[in-house]
Formats: sequence, structure tokens, C-alpha cells
Amino acid sequence: MANKSRNDQRLRRHARVRKSVFGTPEKPRMCVFRSNANISVQIIDDVNGKTLVSASSLDKDINKKGFYGGNKEAAKLVGKSIGEKAVAKGIKTVCFDRGGYLFHGRVKELADAAREAGLEF
Repeated sequence: MANKSRNDQRLRRHARVRKSVFGTPEKPRMCVFRSNANISVQIIDDVNGKTLVSASSLDKDINKKGFYGGNKEAAKLVGKSIGEKAVAKGIKTVCFDRGGYLFHGRVKELADAAREAGLEF
């Protein structure tokens, strides 16, 4: 694995985790994608193959606040946004798919903000 890039290693971790993490209509999967400049999250029903709710640091309501999309403040706003949208659609519990990223920094801030907004995972 020494010759693999960091993203290749992350993709291997993500594939390993995805074997056991599966979203159902009752408990959909909350999937996080993080890049250097932005962060996005989707709530997905894997049985039907549909995205139920999504939020990103590129969304107009988050982007107009003047935050750079690649920091913890933007991740908090995205987490709050996804939590509010999910609760409005009647989604209360999700299984968290961190996408192979460490549960630290922006991913943790997003998860904490989503919990504060009313999601359980």
C-alpha cells in the first residue's frame, strides 16, 4: 500500500465499510464527501437507489454566509442544513457513512451539527 495515494487508500477503506453500511427506507444512509475546498452530504435510500436529501457548502443559502467551504464553520452549516431538511421530510434516524475519512475535524463538526438539528445516528 506504500505506492497508493491517500485517496486510493480512502477509497479502499470506504469500500470495506460499505459492505456493512446499507441505507433502508426506515433508516437511510448519510454519506459524506469532503474535498479540500468543499464538503457535501447526502441522505440515501439504498434499497430504491434514491437520494432523499442533500446539502453542500456550495448551496446558495450556505455559500452566501461568506464562509470558505473547506473549514469547520462551513461543515457546521452543512450539518445543520441537512439535519433540518431531513427532519422536515420525516427522517429521524440515519446510519452514518463517513466515506473513509477520519471522524475528526470537518466530518465531526458536520455530524455534531446534524445531531443538534435533530438527527439520530
